[in-house]
Amino acid sequence: MNGHEGRECGYHGGDAEGHHCEHQHRNHPPRGWVGIIFLRLLDEKPMHGYQLMEELNRRGLAQPEKVEPGAVYTVLRRMEHRGLLTSEWQEKETGPDRRVYTLTEEGRAHLKAGLESMKTRRAVLDDLTAYYDAHYKNQ
Repeated sequence: MNGHEGRECGYHGGDAEGHHCEHQHRNHPPRGWVGIIFLRLLDEKPMHGYQLMEELNRRGLAQPEKVEPGAVYTVLRRMEHRGLLTSEWQEKETGPDRRVYTLTEEGRAHLKAGLESMKTRRAVLDDLTAYYDAHYKNQ
């Protein structure tokens, strides 16, 4: 299982609560942020899974070759099961129909709480960075 036994992440099937594997993903969102990033993008507008992956890549939130489509859809299904998203099939004249995901009010509340948590984390990181700069940077 490549060191992922019993743990999942947003690129190998994690969920919106930040359950993840313990390895680091270079050039990926920090651990536990994948679900919040998905909610944030879907708060802007409803999207289908491939469109969501394109937005991740366009905004530099992930390396295109590292985003596993199956994992993205797993995260979306789990978020929908938890009531954070709804989905409906969008019929297309050409090509396959697509499942479009929309944020629910519960999803917005989860997003807001996640963003507030990120702001708190940022304040802690800013404080630690300032301490490093003042005491260790030039050593």
